[in-house]
Amino acid sequence: MLLPQTKEREYRFKLALRMGLPIFALILAFTSHTFISNYGNLQVSFFIEAILVVLVSIYFIFYLIYNGFKVKITDEITGTFTREYLYEFLRKEIKHKKNYTLILISIDNISDINNLYGMKNGDKILKDMVLSISSFFEKNNLHHFPIGHIKGGDFILSFEGTKEQYTAILDMLCLKMDDFKLDNIEIKISSAITDTYYSKDLDYLVEHLFELQEKNRYVKNQYLDENVNPDELESSVIQAIQTENISAMYQTVFIQNIVAFWECFIKLQTADGKLIFPKTYKKIINKLGLGTDFDLMVIKYIVTQCPRKDIIYAINLLPTSLRDENFLKHLLEILANSDVKLMFILSEVEYYSHTKRYTKIMNSLKKEGVFFTIDRIGSLHTSFLYLRELPIDVVRIDTYYSKKENLQEHYSIVNGFVVMAHQKGIKTWIKNIEDEESYHLAQKLNIDYIQGKYLSQLEKQE
Repeated sequence: MLLPQTKEREYRFKLALRMGLPIFALILAFTSHTFISNYGNLQVSFFIEAILVVLVSIYFIFYLIYNGFKVKITDEITGTFTREYLYEFLRKEIKHKKNYTLILISIDNISDINNLYGMKNGDKILKDMVLSISSFFEKNNLHHFPIGHIKGGDFILSFEGTKEQYTAILDMLCLKMDDFKLDNIEIKISSAITDTYYSKDLDYLVEHLFELQEKNRYVKNQYLDENVNPDELESSVIQAIQTENISAMYQTVFIQNIVAFWECFIKLQTADGKLIFPKTYKKIINKLGLGTDFDLMVIKYIVTQCPRKDIIYAINLLPTSLRDENFLKHLLEILANSDVKLMFILSEVEYYSHTKRYTKIMNSLKKEGVFFTIDRIGSLHTSFLYLRELPIDVVRIDTYYSKKENLQEHYSIVNGFVVMAHQKGIKTWIKNIEDEESYHLAQKLNIDYIQGKYLSQLEKQE
């Protein structure tokens, strides 16, 4: 037996004696008084009952002490639930609630804080951090929520409902606590969120939270900081295009729960392997006039590096590239030497009035197996005009209508777009469908192609 276990037993025994002495003294005084005053009338049953009272008292005292040690609700340092009690509490909640969300918030540099500032300051940081988190959520009208200390600087919070209800609040918290300081000590935090849609098993949920957290940390480290010097940022973008150093991700688009095609999401890579977001590189590409070079590079990459040859790849393409003679020449060469099917997603704010030339270009590429999608119908007036005038295959509804509330409120408007498109023989597409209700609304509207996390999750389950 380990020394701490031995000492704990000694401590419990001494505590039991201290608690038991007053009780035993009362029992002794009572039995002595009864024995002296009623010596001649005492029966055997009295002695049996006295012995039973002593034994029951001993059992009761030890039971209280050992169970008191066994069931510990709060963590002494942070004042939050202990891990054991939190798990017990959450299992009951998950069992009785339809939707339940878990949030992991971690102080990543708690070990450094303990080493640099001492463990007392480290403990104070943990406690103050809990108070800051609690205060933030209470200001957002979330009160009396469970929070537990899991280990080190890791805390788990829980709320009733789906994770979509709390993602924005968590993002706000992380944004607020970016470069956060307590007592002039810098705090670095990371987070993750999941809900019972992933699993009803608490152990799987907690494990998934830590996996997501590691993934979030990795992704954060892999992306180029947008606050770097503009010249350096431009140089990184130019170099990535010149060296054709890009990364592609794909998301499935479904038609009646069957895979229809994949949409491609492109990121540029710097020389040291960091990724640059589209919202960052697009501004630079447009500013430097590199749109055509970028679009050709992406098409070459998809055609040569795509994971499957039997599927259509939807790529965002600048309409100005499509109307560029040099671009068309190189594009036709690429298509002639490849059997990969492409779909170009087009979107522009300013209307291109030479629609006859536009139509001629599209028809020539359609003969090579290319499909065309006009994006952001319902938001850009040019998209509505192109729906009317160009030989497109698909029209994609603006993401404003993807939210359940907006889709319900503007149901008749979206229905009008769908009816117009179908009457012209054009299919409809909606993306960012995140929940079951939005999915059923999209189906009810007879939207052909549906895309989003909700269907991606169903695909993984299958």
